[in-house]
Amino acid sequence: MATTPATTAAKSETPHPRSILRDTAFLRLWAGTTASGLATWALPFVLGLAVLHRDLGAAALGLVLAARTAGFLAAVAVGGVLADRHSRRAVVLWSALAAAAAAPLLALGLGRSLVLMTAAAALAGAGQGACRPAFQALTAETVDPERRQQANAAMTMAVRGSTLTGPALTALLAAFLDIGTLLLGIGLLWLVAALVPGRPAAATGPVTAADPAAGPAPRAGFRAEFLEGIREARRHPWFLAGLAALVAVIALGYSATSVALPLISRDRYDTQWVLAAAMTAYTVGALVGALVIARLRPRSQGWAAFAGLAAYGVAPLSLMLPVHPLVVVAAYAVAGIGIELFNVPWFTATQREVAPDKLARVSSLDFLVSYGLAPVGLALIAPAIDAFGVTPVLGVCAAACFLVPAAAALTPTARHFARTAPEPAPDPDSAPAPAPAKAD
Repeated sequence: MATTPATTAAKSETPHPRSILRDTAFLRLWAGTTASGLATWALPFVLGLAVLHRDLGAAALGLVLAARTAGFLAAVAVGGVLADRHSRRAVVLWSALAAAAAAPLLALGLGRSLVLMTAAAALAGAGQGACRPAFQALTAETVDPERRQQANAAMTMAVRGSTLTGPALTALLAAFLDIGTLLLGIGLLWLVAALVPGRPAAATGPVTAADPAAGPAPRAGFRAEFLEGIREARRHPWFLAGLAALVAVIALGYSATSVALPLISRDRYDTQWVLAAAMTAYTVGALVGALVIARLRPRSQGWAAFAGLAAYGVAPLSLMLPVHPLVVVAAYAVAGIGIELFNVPWFTATQREVAPDKLARVSSLDFLVSYGLAPVGLALIAPAIDAFGVTPVLGVCAAACFLVPAAAALTPTARHFARTAPEPAPDPDSAPAPAPAKAD
């Protein structure tokens, strides 16, 4: 007799991947990354409250935050090398524990010793800097390639959500807790970041297999290994082009709007609500952008990402013109959407294209450029506004935000954020028909 065609079996050959939100290993990693992001955001906010409470002077606040930035920049490159040389999970553990240890030192020095607070802030920055590239590489070890874009979108949504709700929550806690206790709370967040993430179930690891009879291979120095990461980055023209575009948007566009928005809100609109509404709209827009890109798969993802990055130019452009304040708020929402349409594919492509044993070092180069040049831009924009006026400076910065990503999109391999174009996904509607039934 004839058997029944196995049509259901054909449908089950390509099952949908399990939701990233049902993956315990990822959820633990997500919780740790979220805790570290919240702790990173909370420290300058809590120290700002200390200035309001007169526990810390304005000049002292600047020194402490500068020490944190210096610690970050010093540690991020070292952290990238360590995360490629050793277990990424171990690097996250020890760097987050270092940041956690800095919190009680900050509380102890508050109002007593500026030297102790400065050293503790540098330690906190070093812990933050060392864990950033390790977290990026650990995501690639924990999540399979098909779900990494969703995973990166979930990560950025957590960070944006904390920046949206964090100020209100911290202000509420400050009504009941003193600054020292809030600083200890930041330490507890770092403990979560250190202890909650687990080891990947099938980690690839940074070390390649070697011949046991050959003995341990000699290790290159930190400088040599970091330079090896730079050479890996140079193998990917789209990555270098993306870094150049990030420099333009962060050091010029973001810095200009950070300085100009408070001035415009005060002088043109005679109210501070434009400042608050624009920053809130930016964060809400980023959340929307992360939601969209979690499922969106553009055919030319690199070009789409650069278009999203260039959208930040509408923010300084809106500040140049005497428009209704709602236009400024809408422009910031568009900028927020665009920045995540770039960030999520950028992180995903880096995890996919870069050699696994060099991923943390390449990621550290990304963070080093992004975070390192932001203070430089902030330091230069204010004198430029004093010298040339706010409108010309905003015009130059808006043009850079539009033109540099557009030029970066012309770089070879930039269209797909890959050295070779991805193969088109099979059309489920054109699946081959089941084979004819066989006679028994």
